[in-house]
Amino acid sequence: MTEVLFKAFKNTEEKILQISGLRGDNEAHFRIQNSEKFRTAIEESLKPEPQEIKDRIFSEYFSFGPLERLFADQNITEILVNGPKAIWFERDGSLHKENDSFLSDSTFLNCFHRISEKALCQSNIENPTATGQFDNFRLTIIRQELTKSHHHLSFRRHPKNPWTFTSLLEHGWAASQDVENLKRIMQMKKNFLIVGSTGSGKTSLINALLQTLSENERAVIIEDTPEIELPNSSSMKLITRHDSNGILKEVDQAQLLRHSLRLRPDRIIMGEIRGSEAKDLLMALATGHGGSFGSLHAADPRQALIRLEMLIQMGAPQWNIQAIRRLIQLSIDYVIVVEKSSNGNRRFEGIYKLCSLEENGFLIEKVLSNQRFE
Repeated sequence: MTEVLFKAFKNTEEKILQISGLRGDNEAHFRIQNSEKFRTAIEESLKPEPQEIKDRIFSEYFSFGPLERLFADQNITEILVNGPKAIWFERDGSLHKENDSFLSDSTFLNCFHRISEKALCQSNIENPTATGQFDNFRLTIIRQELTKSHHHLSFRRHPKNPWTFTSLLEHGWAASQDVENLKRIMQMKKNFLIVGSTGSGKTSLINALLQTLSENERAVIIEDTPEIELPNSSSMKLITRHDSNGILKEVDQAQLLRHSLRLRPDRIIMGEIRGSEAKDLLMALATGHGGSFGSLHAADPRQALIRLEMLIQMGAPQWNIQAIRRLIQLSIDYVIVVEKSSNGNRRFEGIYKLCSLEENGFLIEKVLSNQRFE
């Protein structure tokens, strides 16, 4: 089919160029989908072709070309587009090369504009990076000014149905006693961190934990991009605002956290702690709001606490390390670690208790599966 497809595409391109009079890399040619005149020309050019070829070329010009099948596959969790000929996707934790590709640089750029407009995710030479929402994907754009080749697009799928502990157990994510311990931590309204590497399932665990809340328990969720599902109708979500064009005032997680304290939260949940908001979050947890938690990129509990110290210092550079560690001790009870194995499977690694603060740092103890929580 590939040879037939490319031949039909070249014939169609030539027909378009004859009508438009455009040659070379003229962006007016790239955006032909806005013209009914060109649509008619393409239909005429493809009349003798098989329906499969027609559908693929129409998708190339008026939809998402080789990405369309990937968007429709619910088992694909991430799509990486490194240019018109280099498309990769993640399924079951492993990265695979997509056999299909864009048929030309011009149709790739055409699709890039279409995706950017749909996601309200505009980028330019002055602002060469952008993030946004594209259907149920989190979209990240890196323009060619930074890649020195082609525009790069990264799509990360938000699962439509949030994980529950039942589904996690069915997938062998953890032992049943470990799940009971996690539920017990929620019931006791302990404050904790969820840590792990990228793609280790931190958000999946957050969604599962939130499903244990009662209907009248109000959670205020703070995120950069909407990935966490609201657990009930009494809860609410606050999303940061970033304007790559610099027109609108930005609203970061630290500002949202301060607003959340006035919204009567029973629990505060921060999707990912990544900056100076760490100081504000721990200050809030030290003075109440039991049962609150957030996620942090780290490989193990000790690394997580070191990262947390560094993030707090970003928000309070005048504090010494002992004051920061004391705040952590007052605010955090447990660190829950999840991981992604070499074969791509996500699994629960363990629960770690912050037992005490010693002269050289924290004393951390792993909670055994059969250990009773106090």
